[in-house]
Amino acid sequence: MEQMEILICLSAALVGGLLMSRPAKRLGLPAVTAYLVSGLLLGPFCLGALHLPGLGFASLDQVADLGIISKVALGFIAFAIGDEFRLEQLRNMGSRVIVVGILQAVVTTALVDAALIALHFLNPELISLSSAVTLGAIAAATAPAATLMVVKQYKADGPLTHLLLMVVALDDAVGLVLFSVSFGIATAMESGIISVISVLVEPVIEIVLSLLLGGLAGFLLHCLEQFFHSRSKRRSLSIGFVLLTVGLSMVEFEVGGVHVGFSLLLVCMMAGTVFCNICHTSQEIMERIDHWTAPLNVLFFVLSGAELDLGVLSKPLVLLIGVIYILFRSLGKYVGAYFSCAITGCDDKIKKHLGITLLPQAGVALGMALTVQSLTQGAMIRNVVLFSVLVYELVGPTLTKRSLMAAGEIKPEGRTSARTANSPKEPISLEGK
Repeated sequence: MEQMEILICLSAALVGGLLMSRPAKRLGLPAVTAYLVSGLLLGPFCLGALHLPGLGFASLDQVADLGIISKVALGFIAFAIGDEFRLEQLRNMGSRVIVVGILQAVVTTALVDAALIALHFLNPELISLSSAVTLGAIAAATAPAATLMVVKQYKADGPLTHLLLMVVALDDAVGLVLFSVSFGIATAMESGIISVISVLVEPVIEIVLSLLLGGLAGFLLHCLEQFFHSRSKRRSLSIGFVLLTVGLSMVEFEVGGVHVGFSLLLVCMMAGTVFCNICHTSQEIMERIDHWTAPLNVLFFVLSGAELDLGVLSKPLVLLIGVIYILFRSLGKYVGAYFSCAITGCDDKIKKHLGITLLPQAGVALGMALTVQSLTQGAMIRNVVLFSVLVYELVGPTLTKRSLMAAGEIKPEGRTSARTANSPKEPISLEGK
């Protein structure tokens, strides 16, 4: 796209998303859903199909050309989630976050694997064993962006909210390990050769290096921040460092035949975690960054909606496997979260509602789906994930909102101001009563 057309498209995306949020509010839908629907309307399957310059996106390639905006937005979202990992919160929650984060992902993968493997034995032509194993691992991934936006919009606060944000942050690392192992097994099934390096070594290296890079960035940000006293300059410096971590997380190289890469979400989350724990002015800076990134977040979700491929709805095979995938992934998230919360002694409200809030799925899952294109049914796997993302992105935010309301962590609309935080009256505790 030409520069003029890019600017007009971005303007249409931003204004269109904001206008769509007005009727969405009347319907009681989260703003995230409005932005996604706006993206669908501006995408290549609706207004974009008219091929009028500046009015929507004429093709999925045009949306992909603006992918850097989505990466930057995800970086700021992950940086904000890092704020949840303050030491006082970690002391309160102890090992619960780790237990819940790992178990809910493993249970989800196991249930989806079981369902799709059973489908393979019923009709081997529908789905191969390698595809079933791969889709099971992709099912573990949860999208942090939509969850965080719902929390911010409704000023949600309480034990469920804090545990949720920590779990979706941890989910990236757990999902990466599960996917690497499963994809390695799937590749071995088709080629007869299994690579220990790609299955075990590379994912561990990616996680460790991502955490180290993020920790270093957070520490350097704190050191440089002390040279400035102006609030606007501190905010500008923080924004610059988030952009830096996003850029560095995109670096890939090989050392002795081992592929080395970084996880954007883990790098930026760790940078936010370290910075927020060692900088005494971090809370104020995070609030100022949040105000600056509001338009960026709108663009992120509108672009996410525009890249949803409605063409998958015309493929019966994809719809069949997609429905099974969605049903058993949803069951896995709910059962896994309920079981893990129960054995760690969480409150009943957390046990009942956490699983529902973990349903949204987007960018991370799509990235995994692109990685498996080398498999025989790689295209089918990508289409199934696209279908599930379409459903989860449109329905997930609303379910998250309702679950948080049912848990009493979002006040009913009309009784609180958008400018007033939903502050808890009692210290946060996950203990069952």
